[in-house]
Amino acid sequence: MISVKNLCYSYQPDADAYLQDVSLDISPGEYIALIGPNGSGKTTFLKHLNALLLPSRGEVLVDGMTSIEGRHHSEIRRRVGMVFQNPDNQIVGMSVEEDVALGPGNLRLPSAEIRRRVGTALELVGLNGYEKRFPHTLSGGEKQLLALAGLLAMNPSYILLDEATSSLDPGGSERVLKILNRLRDEGIAVVNVTHNMEEALQAERVVLMADGQLVADGSAAQILMQRDLLKKVGLIPPLLVELSARLHDAGYQPSKPIMTVEDAVEEIEIWLQHGPNGQVQYNHVEVNRDE
Repeated sequence: MISVKNLCYSYQPDADAYLQDVSLDISPGEYIALIGPNGSGKTTFLKHLNALLLPSRGEVLVDGMTSIEGRHHSEIRRRVGMVFQNPDNQIVGMSVEEDVALGPGNLRLPSAEIRRRVGTALELVGLNGYEKRFPHTLSGGEKQLLALAGLLAMNPSYILLDEATSSLDPGGSERVLKILNRLRDEGIAVVNVTHNMEEALQAERVVLMADGQLVADGSAAQILMQRDLLKKVGLIPPLLVELSARLHDAGYQPSKPIMTVEDAVEEIEIWLQHGPNGQVQYNHVEVNRDE
């Protein structure tokens, strides 16, 4: 696992700590949504997980290897891959297959193994058949999938995404998120930094950061249903959570946390049929996303 122990980090030697005593364990196969307002330290924390940044104090262990020791950096970065917000910054190959082959090639693997890994990675992300395409001809979502395929060809144990879906259209985001769920099923841990609260609902675990500190850590239902906490740190609760709260405020107690559209439809049907007093209700619930 990745084990972060009392991590502190300062960008300047004499400056106050930007990250303050952050401790967190990440197990194989976990899907974690890392959320928080701008400037909360999410990206800084993420870069410590694959030794792009090194702790000022504390320690980061990746499968028992400490990031403080330079001799571990190459292996840590092989095991912990990272996808950034702009895929163009990560794509360097002249063709799709050349770009995916770059990482395994740097490992000096046999040609047959490189071809196998390229084929497997492209099939996993749904880009098989794109091998000879020029990367600049791909859509934004396809480029992000190509960046992800390049990581998968390295056989990582952990994948970090730094707002990797924020610039994609809904279709592109959905494709990436489906891949993440498949990776989780195969035992690869995923840490997804996102400002999209609906996207965070799909994670099994949510970690909330604010002001360089870990504020809350728990299941998606435990964290994202805390509407007041999210608003306090400057986040807009997921629409489904806001809907659940509005139903509660209007006098109806949902039978379960509303975490999916299907849950919402079921609870609203009950509300419209019966209301809190056994009478039909139609105009008590209004959710304004921009409020």
